[in-house]
Amino acid sequence: MRPAIQQVLDAITDAPAWIRNGRHDIIAMNDLARALYSPVLADPRRPANTTRFVYLHPEEAEAFFVDYDQIARDAAAMLRLEAGLNPHDKALIELVGELSTQSEQFRRRWASQDVRFHRSGRKRLRHPAVGQLDLDFESLELPSEPGLKLNIYTAASGTPTADALKLLASWSASHDALPTERTASSDRT
Repeated sequence: MRPAIQQVLDAITDAPAWIRNGRHDIIAMNDLARALYSPVLADPRRPANTTRFVYLHPEEAEAFFVDYDQIARDAAAMLRLEAGLNPHDKALIELVGELSTQSEQFRRRWASQDVRFHRSGRKRLRHPAVGQLDLDFESLELPSEPGLKLNIYTAASGTPTADALKLLASWSASHDALPTERTASSDRT
């Protein structure tokens, strides 16, 4: 990924923003996204993967995602869509294999053959430091980086979620030990 893309992420200071691929690997994040997704980033494997978190850490994922069942359905359906678009993607095949062998729930969802195109909506999260967040999200294609998407979570001004995002930004600034894609593996040894 080009350094300019990270610069774009870093310029977005009032909203969690990150880049992901079709496998749901988190490629890059801004500071607020790292703080928001700290439960997902707790897994030392890199790149962090939101679908792996949903299916291989279901207790943590249920605590984090208010609408866990819908998130789990969408994650499998979005991976199935990606498999149709890129059937020879070795990393995707390996991820589906890993999830299939380690999660009965994923096997059932994968077998349902649901496909989902998911670009905008609402996510309800329960962050361990700031509580419930009701966030609007947009997932935007990056024409200069085929296959990558920019995800941004926002909250309407004056809402409890907007206030919680400000609190999360403050919490993030005071917690230097937040895992990042650059330092998480060394922090966990």
